[in-house]
Amino acid sequence: MNRIDQLFETLRKKNGTALMPFLVAGDPTLSHTSDLICALEEAGADMIELGVAFSDPIADGPTIQAAGQRALASGVTLSAVLDMVKDIRKKVTLPICLMCYYNLLYQYPIEQFAERAADVGIDGVIVPDLPPEEAGPWRGAAIRAGLRTIFLVTPTTPHERVEKIDSLSTGFLYYVSLTGVTGARKELPRDLTLALDRTRNEARNPVAVGFGIGTASQVAALAPHADGIIVGSALVKVIEQHQNSSSLVERVKSFVQELKRPLM
Repeated sequence: MNRIDQLFETLRKKNGTALMPFLVAGDPTLSHTSDLICALEEAGADMIELGVAFSDPIADGPTIQAAGQRALASGVTLSAVLDMVKDIRKKVTLPICLMCYYNLLYQYPIEQFAERAADVGIDGVIVPDLPPEEAGPWRGAAIRAGLRTIFLVTPTTPHERVEKIDSLSTGFLYYVSLTGVTGARKELPRDLTLALDRTRNEARNPVAVGFGIGTASQVAALAPHADGIIVGSALVKVIEQHQNSSSLVERVKSFVQELKRPLM
């Protein structure tokens, strides 16, 4: 069974919620990313969302854009990220979901990427700039390779379209908590929990919520309303602040342990 499916099946039996931290692969180096993934599993992370740096991101706010630039400056490529995942699979067992812009997959090209990603231990792929209507070639390649394809819905997505996107998603459905780009927020939308409840009731997939979430109190507030909680910019900010410090891994581990506490 795919690790993503297995995780949500296990959590469903316990009425649990997955903590899904986001890292930019290669920020500040791929060696650091490898160490951080191990630390995140030790800290209680249930799944890793691993971003592949791209020169022209459309969904990323300033914090993740800066991390992407640091990764690109260090020479990180998609092939190098896959090699790193293959190596890290000797040490970690948690699901790893890749967030990757479509041009990188298209240039790889698609069939070879899907086969390679599955071979190294990737479990699912999020392609934020790929409309579901245009995703046929990718979805076919992903299905043949055993990868899950996760699509996004937003607060402005019409009900009928949520149903369609959910029907095309596998693994889980990614609910974007707010309009705009990524970035930690002091306050989340007031109607977010109601929107999550409605989406979960209607979706056949587990629903994970991301964008703007960065504190343990926000995780605690959202946990009863989501199957998974994604924390990205706030974690990437910790990496940025301590990237040149010998305490980087421990700082990140401590932050994720704090986020995990409300889910235990």
